Formats: sequence, C-alpha cells, structure tokens
Amino acid sequence: MATVLSVSGSPSATSRTARLARHLDDRLRRQGHEVVSLQVRSLPAEALLGADFGHPAIVEAAAQFARAEGVVIATPVYKAAYSGLLKSLLDLLPQYALAGKTVLPLATGGSTAHVLAIDYALRPVLTSMGAAHVVPGWFTLDKDLSVGADGTLTVAPAAATALAEVTDRFSVALGARLEPLARTA
Repeated sequence: MATVLSVSGSPSATSRTARLARHLDDRLRRQGHEVVSLQVRSLPAEALLGADFGHPAIVEAAAQFARAEGVVIATPVYKAAYSGLLKSLLDLLPQYALAGKTVLPLATGGSTAHVLAIDYALRPVLTSMGAAHVVPGWFTLDKDLSVGADGTLTVAPAAATALAEVTDRFSVALGARLEPLARTA
C-alpha cells in the first residue's frame, strides 16, 4: 500500500482538527497504508515565521512530503480560509511539493458558512503545488466532534459516515494511482 503523510494545520494543542486527522489515520492504517503524522504546530515558530527554508525541521517536513504518495491536509477554518499556520508551512515547501500525489483536504469549523473554504481557499493552493489528484474533501462542523475527558474523539454518526466515505475514496484513488507504478516495477 501507500505511504500517507497526515498533516494537521491547527495551532491548538487540544485541537479537534488534529484529533479528527488521527481518527482518519487509524482508518487508513486499517486499510494497509503506512501513515506518518505531522503536526505543523510542532515545527519551530521562528522557522515558519522567518521563512527559514534551511532549518532542519523545515527540511525534514519537506522530506516527509517528498516520501509520501498521498497527503491528508486537515485544517480548522478561520475567517473563511485555512489556518495561517498551515499557510506558513505550505509557503516553505518546494513549489511542486505535491507533484504526483493524491491529496485529501479536510476542514473543521463552527459554521456551514465556511464549507466552501476547501474548494475556494485550499484546493487552488494544493493544485498549484502540483497535486496529481485532489479528491473531494470534507468539512466537518465543530458541533459534530466531541472530545471526552480521556481525550477520545467522538464523531456524530452522520459526519462519521461521510468521513469514512471520503477517506475510502481517497484510499481507492491512491491505490489507483499506485497500481500502474507497481506494474512497471
């Protein structure tokens, strides 16, 4: 199967977005994919804000993108756009860091007014970075995600069903892209 880089662009240590990404990571692992997680908030702020392309943490993040066949990009939506933290990282990656990759965009937010942020804010950036295929993403309302006292994420049933479907479509698209490569090897 494929190596998938799962990127959380949330600045919050208690992020529902990051927990949602981990939830989907588990599903991808059960489907046989190797999943590597990247929390953008764990990268040094001075490197992100100072555009330090040569910082070892930024170089390693770029290498993680290069090694992945698929990328999940999860972000909270703030003011109708993806997080500034995620933008900082994407700006430091090579122009075509997503070349040949299958990408699944995910977003969380407090209002359905932000549902188009995936298609109008995030998808154009992912496409400009050379993504071979940006599968239809999914926006999940904050109210559909609850975190228990033990940190366990619970996803409302309708949202869980939709998320499973988009994750499965991503997995199928990823497999379809890798199949011709396996035949030529």
